Amino acid sequence: MLWWIGAGVAVVVAVLAGVADWRRDRRDDLDRVGWVDWRSMQMFALIAAAGCAIIAQHG
Repeated sequence: MLWWIGAGVAVVVAVLAGVADWRRDRRDDLDRVGWVDWRSMQMFALIAAAGCAIIAQHG
């Protein structure tokens, strides 16, 4: 059960990172750059979600 919760949290983080990246791409002031690489965070969150789901199915 705990692995499913981890997978769910990772999916939520991936969705939020996707929204943040979408907002960053459409910002008005192009000189205001952020320090978080949202695309990488989204990728790692999706990998973590897949890993947690695989472990939950086998465990």
